[in-house]
Amino acid sequence: MTFNRGKKVEVSSKEEGFLDSYYPAVILSTIGKNEFLVQYMTLLTDDGSRPLREIVDATEVRPEPPELPETRFAILDRVDAYDRDGWWAGTVSGKNGLKYYVYFETSGEENVYPSAQLRVHQDWISSGEWI
Repeated sequence: MTFNRGKKVEVSSKEEGFLDSYYPAVILSTIGKNEFLVQYMTLLTDDGSRPLREIVDATEVRPEPPELPETRFAILDRVDAYDRDGWWAGTVSGKNGLKYYVYFETSGEENVYPSAQLRVHQDWISSGEWI
């Protein structure tokens, strides 16, 4: 898929410890056929002075998912939790009042989030659709 300059996207990471996470970014330019220069909206350079810019493989870039207004989740629902500057895919494992326990398969961690920090998990497939 091609993305034009200025398009808001999400970038995944294949690095250990960051699997199943997506970070909001903006396309700055296309590099060749399979890479993009992106500027992250939530990640900063090591010295914290400016937004991080990085060349990423096209397979790590997807459009922003459509917003699905959902504030109530059930046990075993797949969700994305906003934490550590990005969206992390997990599964609702419990509920306590207005807070949800989310289990992250890749790390084995379970954390608690208010519904405002959760969204319905959606996968981007190669045919250009969200499921």
